[in-house]
Amino acid sequence: MDDIITGAPLGPRVLTVVPMDDFKLLLTFNNGEKRVFDAKPLFLLNAFRALQNKAFFETVKVAYGSVVWENDIDYCPDTLYAESVVADEIVTTSNLSAVAESKVEYRYTSNEDD
Repeated sequence: MDDIITGAPLGPRVLTVVPMDDFKLLLTFNNGEKRVFDAKPLFLLNAFRALQNKAFFETVKVAYGSVVWENDIDYCPDTLYAESVVADEIVTTSNLSAVAESKVEYRYTSNEDD
């Protein structure tokens, strides 16, 4: 049993999420990056069709380093990172302030009992 199998290191994980207009998510990752993920392409997949309901979409939360919704809907954190863009590429400081003021930010908190 001297052989230890190791995989690639984990990619960045989500610390906070803010639902934005036009079915986008403002994500803060544990590497300090703020990125924007456009969820609209997910609507083509049956598992994510419920996200087309704006009120439901905005119930997004952070769990286990990723984003989740009720009804067991979640998305891979590595894919969130890979398919998102750096926030300052599309979100100006004034837009970001407006989003932060109008939306609830969800943070990941570790529960030591897990």
